[in-house]
Amino acid sequence: MAKTGQLAAFKLGEAKTAMVNLPAQFVTAKSANSKEQRYSKLVDYANNTEKIDDNNNASVTQVMDLKEQFDVEGYATRSSATTEQEPIFSSDKLHYNNHDISILRQRLDKAQDNGNNIHELAFSLRGDWLVKNKLYDPETRLIDQDKLKHAQQEVAEILINKGFVLPLGENEQDVVWFGVIHQDTDHLNMHLWFAKESKETRPEMLKQSGPHKGEPTGVIPLDTIELAKRHFRNQLMTNYERQKRTDVLKNLGHLKKEIISSSGEIFEDTRYIDQIKAIYHALPKDQKSRWQVGNSTLTATNTKMSKANYLTNQLLDDFFQNKLHAEYSDFKQLGRKFDEFNVEDQGVMRKGQTKLSDNKDAELRKQLANKLYRYLGQIEDNELEDTDKKIKKVKSRMKERSERPNGNTQNKSSLKRNRIQNKNSSSNHNNATLAKIPSEEYTQSMPKNNHAISKISRLWRQDIRADTNAERKFLRNQRKVEREQKVEELETLDDGRHRTI
Repeated sequence: MAKTGQLAAFKLGEAKTAMVNLPAQFVTAKSANSKEQRYSKLVDYANNTEKIDDNNNASVTQVMDLKEQFDVEGYATRSSATTEQEPIFSSDKLHYNNHDISILRQRLDKAQDNGNNIHELAFSLRGDWLVKNKLYDPETRLIDQDKLKHAQQEVAEILINKGFVLPLGENEQDVVWFGVIHQDTDHLNMHLWFAKESKETRPEMLKQSGPHKGEPTGVIPLDTIELAKRHFRNQLMTNYERQKRTDVLKNLGHLKKEIISSSGEIFEDTRYIDQIKAIYHALPKDQKSRWQVGNSTLTATNTKMSKANYLTNQLLDDFFQNKLHAEYSDFKQLGRKFDEFNVEDQGVMRKGQTKLSDNKDAELRKQLANKLYRYLGQIEDNELEDTDKKIKKVKSRMKERSERPNGNTQNKSSLKRNRIQNKNSSSNHNNATLAKIPSEEYTQSMPKNNHAISKISRLWRQDIRADTNAERKFLRNQRKVEREQKVEELETLDDGRHRTI
């Protein structure tokens, strides 16, 4: 991003890059001391009628490195980046006056003297995302800074309490932090700086080995940062934008349940018997009581379950294409819709990051695969052998019929098609056509009451019914609790009126 030389002149019309978050960084007290830098230099009693440093308007390609920020006097509050007379804020106030900043500076230097790290998290919010969520008016260049600050207050709480093995502060007053909004780049930037104030003595929070042994740990896990970013975005969205995303996720959940509820049909269509049998024989027999996909996906290789997973994935592809095509297509389409929302909110995905649509699809397939493996584990080899014998008999019977082109055993639909074809065909061509057996006839002639498949189908449907009944019971209880709460509220209200009278 580049400096604009103006305030709140954010770039608009950026496709698929509506909001981007920048990574966290930190500086150790030891490093700052060696360069004679003080944490308090990040803030100053900035007078917004003057420019602190003309170098602040120089072109940059990214947010300034935290180590370099110390070299800019009053980096946080420089007038070339802020519009408010009192731009500094924290957990207790949205506007810090000179007295507040004086105390803040003292606490920051105390944190440094006690050997603690100072952390920074920067957010870069694109103009289009701000406009869509009614946080920025490009015509007046007005920004809803109070709403932005409230959202960052919650982010600070998440990072301070969940960003480390233990909460960073040993009590609520043990962490000093402040934030500011900068408007002098083509994207709105928000900064958050924080540090533990008292000396860190907890072993869990100190490096136990290496060149930094005895120093406080500094790296915040990426999962925690992502959690904070999601919460930050959710706080800033309009109700309309938030509801759009909620509706898509709800519909995804409903479609997933519908697909799972209908998945028992895979045992009613005998075209899948051969595939189910092949999956059974591909499963590692020495792990029969532990057949499951595990932490990997169905497409993972080089595991004992890889072959069975591969065959199961093919079975699901076939099933979704032939039996649940409409439901599965809607499921995939909704997933792609949420991918679009993610691009709006987070910007272009980084390399290696998986899409929500892919994750939801993998979860669905994994759940169905594990369910299939669980029930395959409850049948024995001889049960499938009986099925094989029945299948072989059907195939043999079908072969015999195919060798009798003019036999009376053909079904009515075949004869009807052949009569129509006879009108425009020679007798030789007619005999060849009669010799062909429709694929549907093979499916319809397969054994309907084989023990193994019927057993799995019965268990599968029982499981689905149990899940459905449990969900209904939960919803009924939830509605009952809501009704009781409303009655209690009304009774309390009536009681209060009587006392007033």
